[in-house]
Amino acid sequence: MPAPNLNYADIVATTIEYRSGQLADNVSLHNAILQRMNQNGNVDPIDGGYKILEELEYAENGSFKWYNGYDTIDVQPQEIFSAAEYDLKLAGISIVISGQDMLVNAGKERFIPLLKKRMKNAESSFNNNLIRSIFSDGTGSNGRQLTGLQALIASNPTAGTVGGISRATWTFWQNKRFRGVTDGGAAVSSTNIQSYMTQLALQLVRGADFPDMVVFDANYYNLYQQSLQPNFRVTTNDSTGAGFKSLKFFAVGNDADVVFAGNGVGMPSNTGYFVNTKYLRLRPHRDRNMVKIGGDRQPVNQDAIVSLLGWAGNMTCSNMNLQGILVA
Repeated sequence: MPAPNLNYADIVATTIEYRSGQLADNVSLHNAILQRMNQNGNVDPIDGGYKILEELEYAENGSFKWYNGYDTIDVQPQEIFSAAEYDLKLAGISIVISGQDMLVNAGKERFIPLLKKRMKNAESSFNNNLIRSIFSDGTGSNGRQLTGLQALIASNPTAGTVGGISRATWTFWQNKRFRGVTDGGAAVSSTNIQSYMTQLALQLVRGADFPDMVVFDANYYNLYQQSLQPNFRVTTNDSTGAGFKSLKFFAVGNDADVVFAGNGVGMPSNTGYFVNTKYLRLRPHRDRNMVKIGGDRQPVNQDAIVSLLGWAGNMTCSNMNLQGILVA
């Protein structure tokens, strides 16, 4: 390879290693749900394995009994645990520097800014695609995409298989749903959205468990904001810990942050996700969490250096029954 490639190979490698080390943390800062999961300690790396397993408690211990004297107590083993299994999903992106770029930008002072710009673009592209997958149904790229909210908190919670468990068979694996027209009698509007939200939220309370975040598309966020009287509106710049502006939703003695999903993220229109992030986790692979894959590639027939950044893992849920969706 020409001398410029050899001169700058170490700079390319060290710069990309330095920048990619920050990328995993930066991703969560671009999405309110990921940020909340990170705060809860639910960005939980895995060590390996063909599948990502989430242990589930799907039933109470049925041996409980009130008794007198010598009454017997059931000592039969109780089947109360199972596991959901999620596929390992992989993603990558390339940063390419040609020999011509190196020659034109000869000198570290000119070359490093060029490389940083390409790294920033790669980071932004990675962030945007990962966040879009957070709101996906997991079928994109022929099923290689992350298992997103459209799969985990489905608009049709009685159909399909998620995590290897059939929702048609197992009711404990069905998220809750409230439909404006079907369940409320009218399309969602600024006059009824709070009532509909409360009716859905009441189905999602279990002891101290309650949705801690409501994620709306632009239309429903606008309707909710219109429904609030100015003296009751609660806003904050940092309720999610990352500067996301949010409203508050209060129901049955609990409160949740209400956030706008954002434009261009693939959030379905006329949809609100009621998310209990306690049971939602991002499971990146410990050795492939926004890091450089291998060494630099130098094509045998091109004057260029190619570096790859990669990620592996999936998003998982261990309790579907405490997640909810509001739809038209």
